[in-house]
Order: sequence, then C-alpha cells, then structure tokens
Amino acid sequence: MKNIIIKPHITEKTEKLSETMNRHTFIVHKKANKIEIKKAIEEMYGVPVVSVNTMIMPARTKNRMTRSGVIKGRKASYKKAIVMIPDGEELDIYGEL
Repeated sequence: MKNIIIKPHITEKTEKLSETMNRHTFIVHKKANKIEIKKAIEEMYGVPVVSVNTMIMPARTKNRMTRSGVIKGRKASYKKAIVMIPDGEELDIYGEL
C-alpha cells in the first residue's frame, strides 16, 4: 500500500491532545493496519512511535436548505489514527509554512 497517511486531522480537540499528551491524529487509508501506520509515521517524520489507536468514523448524511428546496448529500466514512510519540520528541506537521 503506497499512500497510507492521507493527511493530518487538525481540529481544536486534536491540537489540545497533541500539546498535552503527545498524541497526533491522522486520516489514513481504510485498509491500513496499525503496524503499517506506525512504519509510515516513523519513516515520514523520523520520530519513534509508542502506540497507535485506530477508529473508523461512520458515514453521515448532510442536508442543506436552498431556494430550490432541500439538498441531501452524504459524507463518506474514513479511518482515523491517533499516534502517540514519546516525551521530548516533536512532530513537525506543518512543515515549512
């Protein structure tokens, strides 16, 4: 599997988690397992990984009111991984911004 890590998942909750507990959240390929995710993080960012927790977020329906009526849509499901790195290590998610 080539593209295991799709993108970092950045929200207020994940930022607080990364600052206080050294846990970073990523959206990953749905068929990737914990071992593959751990290897991909270590290779991409060059930091050791202590543990990996994964969860599959379910699909959701979205409704929107417009002039022409209600538009119904669907948000696809995805897999999320929470990666814990040891104390003293730092993960540079933003890169050269």
